[in-house]
Amino acid sequence: MIALFGGTFDPPHLGHLNMAVRCVDELDLAQLKLLPCAIPVHKQRPSVSDKHRLAMLTALISGQEKMQIDKRELLRQGPSYTLLTLQELRQEHPTEAILFLMGMDSFNSLHTWFEWREITTLCHLVVYQRPGETCTPSHEVAAYLTRAKTSDKHKLRTALAGHCYFLSGAQKDIASSAIRTAISQQNNEYLEQWLPTSVIDYINSHGLYAD
Repeated sequence: MIALFGGTFDPPHLGHLNMAVRCVDELDLAQLKLLPCAIPVHKQRPSVSDKHRLAMLTALISGQEKMQIDKRELLRQGPSYTLLTLQELRQEHPTEAILFLMGMDSFNSLHTWFEWREITTLCHLVVYQRPGETCTPSHEVAAYLTRAKTSDKHKLRTALAGHCYFLSGAQKDIASSAIRTAISQQNNEYLEQWLPTSVIDYINSHGLYAD
């Protein structure tokens, strides 16, 4: 089974790590690939370079033997369309199930993604819900969810794609945008609750996110 966790990771934080660990543990994954995007389609461009984001992401998952970084979207020209990545992976792994891990905010906006219906034919969606978030999909995505939703994690292995699974377990309410704002305003009160020391040290040593 191929499992992906895409994102801007600007910066990567303990909420991302918790989300990844929950997915690996609950679904008993052998490996989870973290997929930093180059030019996000639905969010603002990253505020720091690919080099910095990769270094921070490497620091975040240090010691996590089941996690690795997939750089394909950074190496590809143009916007980072999830569809293209999934098509590539399906060609590389025609007989393996593919999982795509996303947050509830992304799931709620799935109808705005490029060729979102085809995406659901190429992978299973695994959704993580942060505290305070609710599932409010569009009418079209709600119809997909009626067909696709499952609480049986074994179905994710017996079919190549098409299911939607919601993760259970501990949640962390952390957002990269809040971290960037706090650093720019020199409000470091909660940084140690949001970021591992290794990422904080990297940000400080390179002067990232400061005005």
